[in-house]
Amino acid sequence: MTTIISPSLLAADFSCLLDEVKRLEAAGATWLHFDIMDGHFVPNISYGSAILKALRPHTKLFFDVHLMISPVEPYIQEFADAGADLITIHAEATPHLDRAIQMVREAGKKIGVALNPATSEDCLKYSLDKIDLILAMTVNPGFGGQAFIESVVPKIKAIKNMIGNRNIYLEVDGGITDSTAKICVEAGANVLVSGSWLLKHKGDALLGAMKALRG
Repeated sequence: MTTIISPSLLAADFSCLLDEVKRLEAAGATWLHFDIMDGHFVPNISYGSAILKALRPHTKLFFDVHLMISPVEPYIQEFADAGADLITIHAEATPHLDRAIQMVREAGKKIGVALNPATSEDCLKYSLDKIDLILAMTVNPGFGGQAFIESVVPKIKAIKNMIGNRNIYLEVDGGITDSTAKICVEAGANVLVSGSWLLKHKGDALLGAMKALRG
C-alpha cells in the first residue's frame, strides 16, 4: 500500500471549514480524518455527526471517522448515516468489541479499531479477519498538538507483523510531523493522521508538507 495522508479536521479553522477541506483536497489529500470526542472517554469535546453531514455533499474525500466515544455502540449508525466511509472504534471503549465491529459492518462501512498507547495489540488477534484498519495512537487521545510517544514505535512494528499479508491498513495518529512520519512508515504504518503540524502550512507550503509526510 502507498502511504495515505489523512489530515485531521480538528486542526482546521472552523470559521471556514469547507474552504479548509477544499485546500486539503487541492493539496492532494484523499482521506479526511474526523476526531469525534465525547468529554467522557477522552477529556475533551470536539464536534458531532452534523459536521460530516454538512461536508459530505461538497467533497469526494474518504471520510475516516475516529470515534473517541464510550459507549460507542449507540452512535455507530448515526455516523454511518452522516457519511462516514470508515468508522474506527476504540478497543477500550466497549466490553463487546466483536459486537461493535459487526455493527459497523452491518451499517455498510469499513471498520477500524484504535488502540491507546498502553493497550496491547494482542487484544485484536481474534478480530484480524473482521477489520479493515488498525489505528495505533501515538499520543494519549483527547487533545490535538501533543508530542509523539516514541515508545509506541515497537508496537507499530508488532502490529505490522501481526497483520502479515492481510489487507489491513495500519494508521498512526498523534504528533505526526515530517520527521515522525518517517519513523512510523519505517515501522510499517501506511496511513498517517496529521493535524496541527500539517494544517499550519498555508498556500503552496501545504503541498510541500503533504509531500514531506509521504517521504
